[in-house]
Amino acid sequence: MNIFDVTEIYQFAVQIEENGEKLYRAMVEKFNDPKVKELFGFLAEEEVHHEKVFREMLAKLEDYNPQESYPGEYFDYLHAYADNLVFTIDKIDEGINGVHTVDEALQFAIGKELDTILYYHEMRNVVPGHQQKMVDDIIDEERKHVVQLTEMKRQLGK
Repeated sequence: MNIFDVTEIYQFAVQIEENGEKLYRAMVEKFNDPKVKELFGFLAEEEVHHEKVFREMLAKLEDYNPQESYPGEYFDYLHAYADNLVFTIDKIDEGINGVHTVDEALQFAIGKELDTILYYHEMRNVVPGHQQKMVDDIIDEERKHVVQLTEMKRQLGK
């Protein structure tokens, strides 16, 4: 059963990337080590880049105008839905408070990125078949984050 249109997936992706950027910017503030600050600053910029990629992908699709009882209702719902997904504001705060070392920060970030990939794999099953390639493109972008985080963890010897 297809209950989501790919445009919804891209809207979720944009919100998840915005929340991911907030997490990484908060990690920049949490640590004093210049190398660590640089690392998380880089990741925050990657989130900004991925958000831009997803917005560009979304712009290539035809306009999606869902039935609404008031203007903006549907996209308010999408933002609320995405805020309760992988990179939520509460999870950002929880992650920041529970992280005391660079290793913990990297592991937390890797976990969130893997959760995001799992979410997109699940969502792939609820979009029409002809739109699944577009969801695959999102998954490919998220995999790059995991590879970058893992490589950074390896470089730091963690």
